[in-house]
Amino acid sequence: MRFNVSIMTIHRDLEDLKRQGVLRKVRGGATARPSSLFESDIRYRISVTPCEKAAIARAASRLVEPGQAVMLDDSTTSLAFAKLLPAFEYLTVITNSLSVLRELSPHKHVHLVALGGDYLPQYDAFAGILCEQAITSLRVNLLFTSTSAVLDLVAYHQEQGIIQVKRAMINSAERSILLVDSTKFGRSALHQLARLQDFDLVIVDDRLASPALQGMRNAGVNVELATVDDST
Repeated sequence: MRFNVSIMTIHRDLEDLKRQGVLRKVRGGATARPSSLFESDIRYRISVTPCEKAAIARAASRLVEPGQAVMLDDSTTSLAFAKLLPAFEYLTVITNSLSVLRELSPHKHVHLVALGGDYLPQYDAFAGILCEQAITSLRVNLLFTSTSAVLDLVAYHQEQGIIQVKRAMINSAERSILLVDSTKFGRSALHQLARLQDFDLVIVDDRLASPALQGMRNAGVNVELATVDDST
């Protein structure tokens, strides 16, 4: 057998994924559910557009200075950005993302502040009232955040609890930077996060279609293009 596992193991794995809502079983196989639940799962999000996220992360890292306090959300683009932060000394990183905490915890020179609350497994992150209260007690130099969709110059996300955390983060930051790859443009989700003009800077990869880029600039959005390197 190709995967060197038994048929029963495959059936058990498929049943587990079915219970999570990631797929539906059909006669002779299974198909992925084209749903926000599937697309919001961190295991899926980590696997998509890695080159675009790496390019955006490199551009974002140029905004960081040693000694700053920066806040990162639960997005996988922020996770790509977090991988670059150990290069800075005397940096404080505040995040609700358990993935980011795991990434940075081996680096003792990075001061980590964890935002607790209700744990959301599909995001590998914390949210809820306790998380929001912790955010409102802080003031950071920079926020790096992302979103699920951008349509008509508005950022959207599918999860209300995550939206509330992101809004609290925006309010607690001197400057807020939206990290968003080009595949998210022209899409929508259930909840509005903010207008693109509400961010101090929007960093997007250079694969964004020209009309969308021009539309942002015409609307007064401060936007920076990040050059994609397919070898990364």
